Amino acid sequence: MMRATNPVQVVFGDCDPAAIVFYPNIFRWMDGAFHHMLRPLGGHQYICDALGIVGIGLVEVGARFRSPIRDGDTLLVEGHVTEWARRTLTLSYTGRVGDNLAFEGTEVRCLFTRGENGIVAGDTTDFREMLSRHYGG
Repeated sequence: MMRATNPVQVVFGDCDPAAIVFYPNIFRWMDGAFHHMLRPLGGHQYICDALGIVGIGLVEVGARFRSPIRDGDTLLVEGHVTEWARRTLTLSYTGRVGDNLAFEGTEVRCLFTRGENGIVAGDTTDFREMLSRHYGG
């Protein structure tokens, strides 16, 4: 399965005045886990160049916050592809501090390419094959 696990050491600057992680950081760490998944294949830019695309970008994102994350916590962010469609891929994420589920999230991403009228979502087939060759599934 195409899966990435990314540990995050939470620091004071990640937190809001209530001393819990400022929620946009959750989305940053989900994005980081996705890019961590791409790193063994050469990273985002290498993949874009290889596939002739502009980027692998978000079209939808969401999260459910289950328990607080605080300064000094080690957060383990895990992400994996849960669905492939012709022009999108869906990823699911969990964030855990020890045994506690801190958040669950999803992203829908497209492979953006240049079309006649601007940037459009391209076919995901070649990207799926690239990931499958590396991750075996």
